[in-house]
Amino acid sequence: MLLTYKKINWKTQICFAFCFGLNLIKTAFVTILLLLPGAAVNLTLVTPEKAIKLAANDFFRHHFSKSGKGLTVIKEMLSGCAAGTCQVIITTPMEMLKIQLQDAGRLAAQRIIASVPSAKHATASPVLTRAYNVTPVPVMRKISATQIAAELFRAHGISGLYKGLGATLLRDVPFSVIYFPLFANLNKLGQRSASEKAPFHVSFLAGCVAGCTAAVAVNPCDVIKTRLQSLNRGAHEESYRGIVDCARKLWIKEGPAAFFKGASCRALVIAPLFGIAQVMYFVGVGEYILGIPQYSLKP
Repeated sequence: MLLTYKKINWKTQICFAFCFGLNLIKTAFVTILLLLPGAAVNLTLVTPEKAIKLAANDFFRHHFSKSGKGLTVIKEMLSGCAAGTCQVIITTPMEMLKIQLQDAGRLAAQRIIASVPSAKHATASPVLTRAYNVTPVPVMRKISATQIAAELFRAHGISGLYKGLGATLLRDVPFSVIYFPLFANLNKLGQRSASEKAPFHVSFLAGCVAGCTAAVAVNPCDVIKTRLQSLNRGAHEESYRGIVDCARKLWIKEGPAAFFKGASCRALVIAPLFGIAQVMYFVGVGEYILGIPQYSLKP
């Protein structure tokens, strides 16, 4: 089966197809399910990130199928590998800013707790029980993603926003290598013939299963990436010199289970995210809005 495009710019096709769909997805699932600082960064940058990822995958799949021999699993994996490599242009600064925002809130809360005197060390006094004599509780100062980005750029230049690039590649490339071939083959199971699209629910379920599987498989890489990109650490938190050092310390001090921390939450978000994204892509929302003819499938 060979993809034949009808005078269509693949960049325009993919980018506009996901502008509507992915913003809806992230609003519904990431903001509601995670409810963490950094959601605004996700909402802003996830559209170009996914646009690059899926556009690149389609571009390389189309390129590898030009010979007319069809796509083997190896070629599908290579397409996914290339797509994962392209997306880190957006993913790395997005993850970097999101983690710094989450860390800022966590560390500020720790400082507030540490500044409040413990009840067991307090001296009992009737005067201190009066509301107007109680010491005011410190208030957390909110930090925006723009402030963090400006500080990182001022201190480290553009490389500051791309700290953890190697670890991000280590996560996103294997994810795409697993996800795209798995989705394509699961989706084919719902096609009645090579010239027809799979039904709506098949594409959704294929995206959910493939996304969930890939997310859990690369979770150890995601844990390492998060630890490396965390610049501000607490008093008793470990520091790391690189990917190997981080993996070694995690294994020794926290055990193998540390590599799968948050795997269930990640799978819970990634599964519907990619399920809906693939449905939006195959339905052709962007093409419909722009009046662009969608690609045709020729056996």
